[in-house]
Amino acid sequence: MSVHPAENATPAAARPVTSLPRLREMAARGEKLTMVTCYDATFAQLLEEASVDTLLVGDSLGNVVQGESSTLPVTLAHMAYHTAAVARAKRNAWLIADMPFGSYEASPQLAMASAVTLMQAGAQMVKLEGGGVTAETVRFLTERGIPVCGHLGLTPQRVHALGGFRIQGREEAAAALLRADAAALADAGAAMLVLELVPSVLARQITEAHPQMMTIGIGAGAGTAGQVLVLHDLLGLTRGRRPRFVRDFTREPGSEADAPGLSVAQALRRYVVDVKAGLFPDETLHGY
Repeated sequence: MSVHPAENATPAAARPVTSLPRLREMAARGEKLTMVTCYDATFAQLLEEASVDTLLVGDSLGNVVQGESSTLPVTLAHMAYHTAAVARAKRNAWLIADMPFGSYEASPQLAMASAVTLMQAGAQMVKLEGGGVTAETVRFLTERGIPVCGHLGLTPQRVHALGGFRIQGREEAAAALLRADAAALADAGAAMLVLELVPSVLARQITEAHPQMMTIGIGAGAGTAGQVLVLHDLLGLTRGRRPRFVRDFTREPGSEADAPGLSVAQALRRYVVDVKAGLFPDETLHGY
């Protein structure tokens, strides 16, 4: 097997600690940001060794860890537990924790209390889903020193209201609403924004319109400031139908199903290198 460039990734011990200003500097010079979900200490160490920039303790743990059919049953206590486990093991990466369903919607004050719980568990930033009234909550948090990542497009906590896991923003009216929500979140002080399952053109428009708010795509094309994948998807562990935007990094593109695969460590390094090099996502394979 030939040596892939990922084998030459910068050792985690040699890279500086990732901070919010450093992430902004990387995005400003055009370096793609890498993010992967993480739920425990062992994978936090492996992701660190692969030099992943940002670890996201996602409420997707409801699906891939707890076996739930959605993220809705995940509680704040669950999120704090997993955030603390990841925080104990991570060294250089920036750590984001999802605010679970029901932990922030009622009021900015509730959101502040929930954010404090996650920050005390080790998070450096919290992520909230949705636009509209969520912008008020984002402003409340950022004005009180809590770094915030927004999340627009397919928002899994609102999957029932959205009618299932479907691409968002295809029609012009829906695209206009997403652009307006992104502008409101940027104005409220969101430092980062996950764009999930939106057309590539729309994601690029939002990215270019708000350079101060780093966009992270998942099923949103290659025009965002960075990319995120669920750890289990990246490693080919998810059973059933695989979303179009997912790539199994343990396999060579186009390889036979029974061909020898890469190790977990090699796959994680390949993800980092391919995102940084602009090789993933491939618009013809992974975009909408």
